Amino acid sequence: MNEDLKGKKLLILGGNMETVPLVETANRMGVRTIVTSNIPKEPAKEIAWKSFDVNGMDVPAVVSLARSEQVDGVLVGVADILVPAYCKVCDALGVPSYATQEIVDVFAYKDVFKATCERYGIHGVPEYYLDSNLNPNDIEKMRFPVMVKPVDGRSGMGMTVCHRPEELSGAVKKALEVSKCKRFIVERYMGECADCFVYYTFKDGYCSLSSIADRYTTEEQSGLSRVCLGATYPSKYIKNYFSRMHNNAVRMFENIGLRNGVLLMQAFYEDGEFYVYDPGFRLQGEAPHLHMKAVNGFDQREMLIRFALTGSEGDTDLRSLDDPYFHGKYAATLWTLLKKGKVSKIEGLDGIENDMRVHTHIQRIHESDIIDESWVGTEKQVLNRIYMVCDTKEELKSAIREYQDKIKVYDSEGRQMTLKGFDVNRI
Repeated sequence: MNEDLKGKKLLILGGNMETVPLVETANRMGVRTIVTSNIPKEPAKEIAWKSFDVNGMDVPAVVSLARSEQVDGVLVGVADILVPAYCKVCDALGVPSYATQEIVDVFAYKDVFKATCERYGIHGVPEYYLDSNLNPNDIEKMRFPVMVKPVDGRSGMGMTVCHRPEELSGAVKKALEVSKCKRFIVERYMGECADCFVYYTFKDGYCSLSSIADRYTTEEQSGLSRVCLGATYPSKYIKNYFSRMHNNAVRMFENIGLRNGVLLMQAFYEDGEFYVYDPGFRLQGEAPHLHMKAVNGFDQREMLIRFALTGSEGDTDLRSLDDPYFHGKYAATLWTLLKKGKVSKIEGLDGIENDMRVHTHIQRIHESDIIDESWVGTEKQVLNRIYMVCDTKEELKSAIREYQDKIKVYDSEGRQMTLKGFDVNRI
């Protein structure tokens, strides 16, 4: 199947832990992987054919590297911040890119994304006007709590929940420090609403809804972005999504020119309405593509790799394979979050590779690693992600409870570092 790709060189931008499965897939396909990032010794670099410390956002330097290495294609890893650079690099080299600059502009900035969605009847989170002058008249119109966040931030970086007006100044400063374009937005805080995400696959102009999942987030870290504790598939709101939003979304995708690639949109659900936020036009840290492979039988990583090297995602038949209802099965991704401190001991992961309910396990943090205080409230505090598929909902609940109970992490003084898991009765 992949004989035509053997020996081809693929440059991958970004080397974080979430990009490791992408590099592993390309390696298995016989592709010569080259990973570059400005962080030395990142996990994806360790398994690549070659690696470099060129910053993926430095477009001229990446183009120079690509030409020097005579690469056949370029692909972005699991990092939203690198998607705009990926598009520019591909354009400069004349190699396939699943994104155009016009598409990147829509998904790279939360305010542009929200405005685009509204044109197609897709609602964003209600927003309050505020600029860096913090005009008292604008603040008087707000209903607290509110969420302040950079328009181009990801993974919880630069986000703050404000319960009082006097907290806004520090929150705005934090958001602007993270934002590359120095813009922020203030939205209604949707902490009491149901949280979910929708995930699409695009192939040669065909738009396929691959999955809808319910997200469960931690409530233990007051004032910070609510980091995910897990997700369950399919969402309890899947029928509502098809009736309320799917057709509008497809119309929007067609009109902005989406033809290939993968896209995730997170959304709050309240009183029969969806409010979308935080799109990602690339493979995700949540990695729903791993469930696609295990349940629906096709590998989005292989499709994207093939597209990067040939301009075609191959012969995968999404119409016959893709099913957001997961062919009657139930799936979950379980995240373990850690408090700040140095990891001394990890328990509960022995034998996980032999658990037939678990098809993938990705561990990000190991013994002796340090969870910095700045990591708290972001996905950097994630110990691991466990991907499981079961035949029944009750079997899935049981598996989640089991791992939530037995995974224990201790610091050097014997204190428990794990945050509470989510209530499986909500599934």
